[in-house]
Amino acid sequence: MTQLDVRPRVGDTVSGVAGGDGDVRGKGLGKGSVGLVGSAVIGISTVAPVYCLTSTLGSTAGEVGVQMPAVFLAGFLPMLLVAFAYRELNKAVPDCGTSFTWTVKAFGPRIGWMCGWGLVIATIIVLSNLAGVATSYFWLLAGEITGNPSVAALDDDKLVHIATCLTLIAAATAISYRGMTATKGVQYTLVGLQLAVLAIFVAMAFQKGSAGTFDTGLDFSWQWMNPFAVESMGAFTAGLSLSIFMYWGWDACLATNEETTGSAKTPGRASLIAMVVLVGSYLATGIAAQMAVGSGTVGFGLGNPETSGNVFAALAGPVMGPVLGILLFVAVLASATASLQTTFIPVARTVLAMSTYEALPASYAKVHPRFKTPGRATVMAGAATGAFYTVMTLVSENVLTDTIFALGLMICFYYSLTAFACAWYFRGELRRSARDLFFKGVFPVLGGLLLAAVFLKTLIDMWNPSYGSGSTVLGVGSVFVIGVGLLALGLVIMLITQRRSPAFFRGEILTKSTPALVVED
Repeated sequence: MTQLDVRPRVGDTVSGVAGGDGDVRGKGLGKGSVGLVGSAVIGISTVAPVYCLTSTLGSTAGEVGVQMPAVFLAGFLPMLLVAFAYRELNKAVPDCGTSFTWTVKAFGPRIGWMCGWGLVIATIIVLSNLAGVATSYFWLLAGEITGNPSVAALDDDKLVHIATCLTLIAAATAISYRGMTATKGVQYTLVGLQLAVLAIFVAMAFQKGSAGTFDTGLDFSWQWMNPFAVESMGAFTAGLSLSIFMYWGWDACLATNEETTGSAKTPGRASLIAMVVLVGSYLATGIAAQMAVGSGTVGFGLGNPETSGNVFAALAGPVMGPVLGILLFVAVLASATASLQTTFIPVARTVLAMSTYEALPASYAKVHPRFKTPGRATVMAGAATGAFYTVMTLVSENVLTDTIFALGLMICFYYSLTAFACAWYFRGELRRSARDLFFKGVFPVLGGLLLAAVFLKTLIDMWNPSYGSGSTVLGVGSVFVIGVGLLALGLVIMLITQRRSPAFFRGEILTKSTPALVVED
C-alpha cells in the first residue's frame, strides 16, 4: 500500500489556529486509539517483567546477595523521579518524539539529536535481545511439549536460530505496522498471561519457602530491604545497573501520547501505573524466590552462575511441578514476544518525530493512510533489528553479549538528559508553587543525577576487560568500546545529517516556542 506524506511545515495550523508550547505538532497518527488501561499495558509489556526477571534475578542476587529486594527498590527510585519529569513534559508538550523533542526544546538541536539517538540505538539492542530470547524459549518450549530433547537442541543450530529469530521480528514488525488497535488486542492477552503465571509462581514459591522444601531456602528478614547492607559500592552499583535495566521501557506509554485519549494527562498516569505494577511484581517475585531457594551460589540458589542467566528455566519444574512448570516457559515466551512487538512503538515514533522536524530524512515522516502508523519507520526498525542481530550472532556470541551489557549506558544517557531537560525547560515556573518546584525541578534533577552517576560508574567499570564477556580490544574492555563506539557513531551520523538538514541544526525548526499543529482531545 502507498503511504501518505503528512509532514507539516513550521507555522502550519489547523483551522487557522497556531499552537503554542502545549500543542501537538500533527503527524497523522491514529488519534484516540489508546485509553488509560491500554497505555499502561503497553508500558508493562515493553518492560517485559517475566523476561527481565528470568534474565536478571539471578545476576542481581549474585552481585548483592540477600539485598536483592532492596536493590530492586533502589533501582525504582531514579526511574520514579524521572517518570515525574516525563509526566510534566508530556503535559506541556505531548509529542511522540518524547525525549528527542523535549531535549531539543530545552537544550538545543545537537543535544536533543544525540538524546534521540540514545533512545533509538538502545531500542534496537533490546529488540535484538528480545528476539533472541523469544527464539530460545520457542524451541525450549517445543522440546518440553514434544518431550524430545533434539527439538529443543535446534536452538543450538545457528542457522535455525537466526531464521526463527528473523521470523519473529518480521511478525512483530507486521503487527506494529497495522496500528495501535492491533497492538492492544495482542498485548492484553500476552500481558495478562505473563502476570497471571507470575502470580502462580510467586504463590507456590512462598508455599515452598514456608514449608522449607529446599535446603537452600531462607526465612524472610526485613534486612533484605536495607540497601546499605550491600557489602561494597562496586557490588551495589552493579546490582543497581541491572535493576535499572529491569524498569527500562515504561516510557513507551509516552511515545503513544498523540494516539492516546487525553494526550496531555493519560500517558503520564499510565506510566506511573506501569511503574507501580512492575515494582510490586519484582519485589514479590524476588522475596518469594529468595525464601524458596535462597540467593546462594550452589544448587537452586539464585546466585548459582550455572543457572543465574535464566532462573525460571531452572526453577520452573522444582517450584511449580512438571505440568505447571511448562506455563512458566510459556510466560517467558509471551513476555519476550509481547515486548518485542511493543518496543517498536517508541523507536518508530521517535524516528517519525525526528523526520517531521527535519532531523532525519523526510521519507521517515510518512504515515500509513489506513493504519495511521509510521509505517516506513517501523519497517526500518525491524530491518535494522534483524540485520543487527544476524551480524552480531555470526561475528561472535561474546560481541552480542557485550552489546547487551552496553545497553545500560544508553538507558542512563537519554533518561538523565530528559530529566535535566525537564528542570531546565520549566526553570521559569519553579517558584510558582511548591508542587512546581518539586515535580518540575527537584525530583527530575535528583533522578537525573542518580542516573548520571550510574552512567559514569558504569563507564569506568566497562574499561576493565573483566566486565561483560571478558573480551578486549587493544587491552580495553569490549563493552566499553561498544558502548562508547555506539555513542560516537551517533555523533558521526549527526554531523552528516547536519550537512543535509542545516535548518534544524540552526535551531529554526524546533524551539521552545515552535508553532505546532493542534490535536484536540
